[in-house]
Amino acid sequence: MTRPPRNRATRLILAFTMAATIALPRAALAEDQLDKMRAKIAAFVGDKMEKLGGSHIVYKVDGEALRESVVTDLRDDVYKILHDGHIAFSGLAIREGGVELKIADAKGREQLARKLASAAEGLPSHAVAVTDGGDGAVRLALSDAACRARLTELVEDSIAMIEQRLKDADVKLVSAVPDGTDRIRIFLPGMTDPERITAIFARKVKVSFRQVDASMSAEQAQSGAPPEGSEVLLGFKDKRPYLVAKESSKDSALDGEDISYAAPGFAAGTKDPIAQFRFNGRGARRFAHLTEENVGKTLAIVLDDKVLSAPVIREPITGGYVQISGNFTLEEANSVAMLLRAGTLPGHLTLVEQQVIQPGAKP
Repeated sequence: MTRPPRNRATRLILAFTMAATIALPRAALAEDQLDKMRAKIAAFVGDKMEKLGGSHIVYKVDGEALRESVVTDLRDDVYKILHDGHIAFSGLAIREGGVELKIADAKGREQLARKLASAAEGLPSHAVAVTDGGDGAVRLALSDAACRARLTELVEDSIAMIEQRLKDADVKLVSAVPDGTDRIRIFLPGMTDPERITAIFARKVKVSFRQVDASMSAEQAQSGAPPEGSEVLLGFKDKRPYLVAKESSKDSALDGEDISYAAPGFAAGTKDPIAQFRFNGRGARRFAHLTEENVGKTLAIVLDDKVLSAPVIREPITGGYVQISGNFTLEEANSVAMLLRAGTLPGHLTLVEQQVIQPGAKP
């Protein structure tokens, strides 16, 4: 089930056309439908495992990395609220798993609390506990319930990424289910080489955002020599050449680590399927600067050295939220989002266990 991102900024529609591996449209499924479908798949796969044997793999998500990411995002959100609201403050810093600062004006403290509550409306996992330490001191931290909800979301996002990566690798019969609070169990009937699967997740998907070089055509650069600092990459769908800034240049300063969230959704008004993503605080600032300096120019969204899209920047994006549209089916929008998400999960997967199960053995 997709969580709606917080609408804190002007939205820019980036139009492009691409084809993607068809993935299960998780965004269209209600939570209970998803649970029922997963239970049916698990039962079917369990039966196949007993008959055929197969591989059993357990991964653990990195909850500590998630907490660090959440607190960093909270600090950046607080800074933006204070800056945009012209609220005087001092000493903004991350301490002991929370964000601390001083706001001398009581009205300023109330305004910050209201803004944070509004941003978390409908999103329990974003609920922030505000503690008044006296003398203007304020401490902000996610509640224990919100932390647990974030971890649950991370596990669900990780399962979605696992399913997409395995589908892309043409592994069709698989069951990936939560195990406890921070683990994921994967069952693969008939597969006796779990190393093949673990190798897929050992390789990190690379996402980058690069300026398109308009100094010459991509075809000219492909047949001759591209300008210094640029290279030719092929389109993910159409295989056409694109001349883009190299990853080491200043125009490729953004990468998958700067994305905090990616999911399919629907465009307001038309209700057309879209892929959408949101930057963390650092990424939002970088992307705002990049789009501000390059209005009217073309930006390439690159996944593993393949160009997913090359949209024109119509206006600066200062809020860190982007929608990608292009006559998608829901399955295509979901696939694009999961491809982005595969390189951006804040909690990395750690291999805990892998084993081969012989036919007739209970998984």
